[in-house]
Amino acid sequence: MVDGGSRDRTMDLAHSGADQVIVAPRGRGAQMNAGAALCRGEALLFLHADTQLPFEADRLVLDGLQSSGRAWGRFDIAITGQNPLLAMVAKAVNLRSRWTGIATGDQAIFVCRDVFAGIGGFPDIPLMEDIALSRTLKRVSWPLCLRDKATTSSRRWERDGVLRTIVLMWGLRLAYFLGVEPATLARHYGYVPRKL
Repeated sequence: MVDGGSRDRTMDLAHSGADQVIVAPRGRGAQMNAGAALCRGEALLFLHADTQLPFEADRLVLDGLQSSGRAWGRFDIAITGQNPLLAMVAKAVNLRSRWTGIATGDQAIFVCRDVFAGIGGFPDIPLMEDIALSRTLKRVSWPLCLRDKATTSSRRWERDGVLRTIVLMWGLRLAYFLGVEPATLARHYGYVPRKL
């Protein structure tokens, strides 16, 4: 588990369930690269703190990578919460990912360790690191899209409103594809990295 300088009880709670707990500069890309540098397995899986993996995810990943010959992949997602739009959002994310070969962090991206090292890991950008990684990995292979579901929290969707969050996410993604700097997008997303 890699903490980005949280000021709550995250570190205390993490010690009870993680093999290793480290602190890295805040930012998902930098934190995931720091965690990957300590791993020894043949495959890496990047899991956001608000996402849960399906049963036997380790077997699904290793068997899937081996049998498919692919270098990387992701799970389908389900989003917790009662709002019926959330199930539609999850289906749309899963379909979009299959069509475009782009995965998001909530989909628990996994990759062969040597491939990840070969491309230099996640880019050190404050937002859209998952999209940038997917673009690079697509040059190596199309992603393995596992239908088993990683379940991610609906907290942001429910707090900010489902429709408003849909518009925000699509707007940010479009702006990124049009060349807007990730630091600018991060501010609109409500995320400003801080120094440790």
